[in-house]
Amino acid sequence: MTAVEKITPQETLDLLARLPKANAALDPLRAALRAPAPEGMDQFGRHGRAWAATYLETLAQMSAYASQMNQRLGELEQNLTLIIFGEYLNQLVGGLPMSQGEIVRPSDLGFADGLPGFDDGDVEHLRAHANTAQRRASMAQLMLAQGQIEADAGLDETHTMIRDQFRRFADEKVIPHAHGWHLRDELIPLPLIEELGQLGVFGLTVPEEFGGMGLGKQAMCVVSEELSRGYIGVGSLGTRTDIAAELILQNGTPEQKQNYLPRIANGSLLPTAVFTEPNTGSDLASLATRAKKTATGYEIIGAKTWITHGARADVMTLLVRSEADVKGHRGLSMFLAEKPRGDDQTPFPAEGMQGGEIEVLGYRGMKEYDIAFDGFAVPEDAVLGGETGKGFKQLMETFESARIQTAARAIGVAQNALELAFTYATDRKQFGKAIYNFERVSGKLVMMAAEILAARQLTYFAARKKDQGERCDLEAGMAKLLAARVAWAGADNGLQIHGGNGFALEYPISRVLCDARILNIFEGAAEIQADIIARRLEEMGTTSV
Repeated sequence: MTAVEKITPQETLDLLARLPKANAALDPLRAALRAPAPEGMDQFGRHGRAWAATYLETLAQMSAYASQMNQRLGELEQNLTLIIFGEYLNQLVGGLPMSQGEIVRPSDLGFADGLPGFDDGDVEHLRAHANTAQRRASMAQLMLAQGQIEADAGLDETHTMIRDQFRRFADEKVIPHAHGWHLRDELIPLPLIEELGQLGVFGLTVPEEFGGMGLGKQAMCVVSEELSRGYIGVGSLGTRTDIAAELILQNGTPEQKQNYLPRIANGSLLPTAVFTEPNTGSDLASLATRAKKTATGYEIIGAKTWITHGARADVMTLLVRSEADVKGHRGLSMFLAEKPRGDDQTPFPAEGMQGGEIEVLGYRGMKEYDIAFDGFAVPEDAVLGGETGKGFKQLMETFESARIQTAARAIGVAQNALELAFTYATDRKQFGKAIYNFERVSGKLVMMAAEILAARQLTYFAARKKDQGERCDLEAGMAKLLAARVAWAGADNGLQIHGGNGFALEYPISRVLCDARILNIFEGAAEIQADIIARRLEEMGTTSV
């Protein structure tokens, strides 16, 4: 690798000192983005405003991270913080990539005369000096020399211990087997799931009175990250239990809580979410699967799709229309519908339901299913909370947690891509040297490390707000939106670094690319997520007037 001129520590410290002032200078832009969009603005512009606001929140969290880390902010952390700060500032002005072919610019956002706050001296200085080729090259050399590619995330002692425990578990029990499970399209082995249950993964956020660990959403993020770093299928096992447990904890009757939460927490009862229908996607108000009242309970009639871990699950959180004459959200109810556990040969042995596997590119460890219901019986007391017509509201209450956890899973996938690509780049020799020595290779890895750090801080911020009992739907949506893009970009760049070998199924980066692709789709596709963020921003702006 070509030697680069050393960046002085004082220069770096001077730039870091500008972060809080530059962040404050961006407040007028934040306020402008929370105002109603200009009349007649198209969807592209409104979604661009959501992305711009996400960038601004990310910059705020990176500034806070740099201040709070204090003496823990080492050379790598300092410079990755500056790189992402400078890069995102310049993208806001020059073009922000909502996706590969959709670049949003200030004029698209309604700022034809420039972005408010960007004439500030600290903002201008950071734009010019925070993310330079020299700084990126210096970090590439540091990462190679120290073998350190992951910045200190700023975790406290408790969360660091949790991370270390599950990192060891992923290294020893998941990574050696993950690619084989993917290639053979196998379900994650039950003994591994049982071991995760013993470690408390499924009861992580369940209160101790119901057999859980009583930890917060940031702990959930750390565990989800590390397990997803091993294999997204393993990292996603906890998603099903977290959604089900939160639904029951917030809305269940005392009997439902006592019946289900302890078994979910210890892993003996595997839940699955049964919400999506073939013709609805994100439009839950149009759900057509119905619950027909009978003398003993209900019969379910209709079709569901994209049911993750559906065959092996023991209980379904089932969203259906219980009031046939009530249109929209108000006619929906949530059921806790138990079913016998199926297998590959007979996925759905219950009377009144049948289904089959949906073959997918990635995210294979739990498998996806279509399910058809034709008179599937559920008892009267299966209605969540004992009251019909509340299902949509109950589900909406879980979306903050689900999106925070999805962001954490995305970070784990991105970290996996970074590690695979770094190892390959330092091992692979071309033209007489390791390909890491080429700027276009090491530069990709430096930017991957910087974006992972940024996505982590945004996600942890959302998790902390949730743990403090504050509304965080905006922050959770932003974390999911950014982290999913970071995971896809990291996996794509990781495969590019592998060259032709990355396109070979035998290399794990091929799996990581397939796994990363789903993150921009489930728990709210990127376009839906941007629309939700845009509407929430406008709501906040209207409320604050």
